[in-house]
Amino acid sequence: MIRKLLIANRGEIACRIIRTARRLGIATVAVYSDADANALHVQQADEAVHLGPAPAKESYLDIDKVLDAAKRTGADAIHPGYGFLSENAHFCRACEEAGIIFVGPPAGAIEAMGSKSAAKRIMEEANVPLVPGYHGQSQDPGILEGHANRIGYPVLLKAAAGGGGKGMRRVDKPDEFHAALEAAKREAQNAFSDDIMLIERYVVNPRHVEIQVFCDKQGKGVYLFERDCSVQRRHQKVVEEAPAPGLPTETRKKMGEAALRAAHAIGYVGAGTVEFLLDAGGSFYFMEMNTRLQVEHPVTEMITGQDLVAWQLAVAAGDPLPLAQDDLHIVGHAFEVRIYAEDPDNDFLPATGKLLRHQPPPETQSVRVDTGVQTGDEISVHYDPMISKLIVHGSNRREALAKLDRALQHYQIAGLRHNIEFLRRVINHTAFVNGRVNTHFIEDHEQEILQQEQQLRSQQCAAIAVFLAHRETRDQHRSAPKADTHSPWHSGNNWRNGLTVWRNQTVEVHGREIEIHFSGGEQNLHWRCNSAVDNQSGTVSALHGQGVAVLDGRRVNYSSVSHDNEGTVFVSGEQVDFKILPPDIGEGTDAAHGLEAPMNGTIVTLLVEPGAQVAQDEPLLVMEAMKMEHTLRAPADGTVTQFFCAPGELVDGGSLLIDFSSETVET
Repeated sequence: MIRKLLIANRGEIACRIIRTARRLGIATVAVYSDADANALHVQQADEAVHLGPAPAKESYLDIDKVLDAAKRTGADAIHPGYGFLSENAHFCRACEEAGIIFVGPPAGAIEAMGSKSAAKRIMEEANVPLVPGYHGQSQDPGILEGHANRIGYPVLLKAAAGGGGKGMRRVDKPDEFHAALEAAKREAQNAFSDDIMLIERYVVNPRHVEIQVFCDKQGKGVYLFERDCSVQRRHQKVVEEAPAPGLPTETRKKMGEAALRAAHAIGYVGAGTVEFLLDAGGSFYFMEMNTRLQVEHPVTEMITGQDLVAWQLAVAAGDPLPLAQDDLHIVGHAFEVRIYAEDPDNDFLPATGKLLRHQPPPETQSVRVDTGVQTGDEISVHYDPMISKLIVHGSNRREALAKLDRALQHYQIAGLRHNIEFLRRVINHTAFVNGRVNTHFIEDHEQEILQQEQQLRSQQCAAIAVFLAHRETRDQHRSAPKADTHSPWHSGNNWRNGLTVWRNQTVEVHGREIEIHFSGGEQNLHWRCNSAVDNQSGTVSALHGQGVAVLDGRRVNYSSVSHDNEGTVFVSGEQVDFKILPPDIGEGTDAAHGLEAPMNGTIVTLLVEPGAQVAQDEPLLVMEAMKMEHTLRAPADGTVTQFFCAPGELVDGGSLLIDFSSETVET
């Protein structure tokens, strides 16, 4: 039996593993970098060991430091979570040599699935269906292009050592092939130190359906049914559900048996996931096998009633599987959504900054939140931008979906951009509600779910007015004379003798300037706003400290967060972020000429030379942030005058990267 477990990971997965270990009576050891010194997983573990600086290569990915931490604390097992060292065969062997249990598969199984091209050959021998493609070792661009022409466009370039959408490019036409190959190789090299590519036929409108498998050291194996992970952005999953909607029982059985053949073919032990593409005709094709616990494993736990981390710890200790295949049953339906710090309406750019508020919905037997952050924590450039996972369960799909939407409405995050409203638009889309999903769901429905401009409703305007009135009252209290507490000037309620005074304040919401007028105090406030799409005026009173407000006689949930000249209001499950603009005193400012970094990140490469004349949307440079590449493009036809950055340089969000001169047309 495992007595002390070191978790070689961070964030929500570390907290999730600690929760099960604590329930089983296993002591836990956390590891952390400089950036995570006060992180939640460090606080929850029984012990914690500092590894090094924030960059993962100098801390979480340093095998010697991790093993040293295990030896110093007397840990007899290491759980790698997912990401980082979880699929590193060298780390697995190093644990074995050190006499430490690795909670995962044997090194040989990791190596077999670590190369996508080698995995394809093994699967072919195990009679697991494959997508037509090229999985050979030759990387000559001409040979690769020849295979793409043979397979037929569109094709998909994939990093042989890849995962998470990195080093992956769809190519629709022959003249796009070489540029896509170069970009995919560069991203794969940066992410995996390996730029070997394979090519597959691009399956049009597929679903991404994966099977959870589990094998023990006695040679037994089971599959714990499937998860549909079709809704993705940047080839990374956003919404997962189990079971897959509309999947016939016979197809489920065939996919489960194929997944077990794949696992047995490589002598697998522990938790693994075999991922398939499912086409419209019901045929399925092997994509890859993830030799670790998946991010989306909680939906499987919800529908089976099993704790997969507990299974992992038992199998790693040499115990047989707790259940046989006939003992496993699907009960109800479950969804998981990933809450990210990102801007969905700006090409899903990652966001960094401090969480001024992180208030998840209350957890129940059917609502679960896996997170590794809390209010006041920093979302940094060094790690993945996922804030948390929200998981719900219902007796059927429709009930689970209703619970998910309700839980999202109760989730409050302030301080940085996030994707909660985007997730609500996805799960409430008619196609999703009816189970019509595929891996292009977001692209197919982007007009409905990627709204660039949002109109304010009256209760949102009223909530902002309450915020402004409360802020004004607070400032008056701070500045009013304290000598006479009975003075009307000290009251801070905007008292006037026989006069109603309307104040106005301009705020910026979703890039639009909106003027809000209000009179009275926050306990009895009149407001008007010509930008509201329904009622443009009304009355409101806020009961601060009670979390409610009364809008035109309607009692609603209300709260707010203030930071400098920015504010956030939460009203009836809706969130509005805004900036409080200074008054216009008629002083013009010169427009900046150049491109700024959209986020903190590292410059990967400069794509043009200073002095180059470029067309609108032409790529100018590539930067990497939160493990993904982002290309900055020319905002208009013009000239790149100067670069203020160099490859390998770490830059701050908002810093000037390029001096750019737009072309002007004389009239």
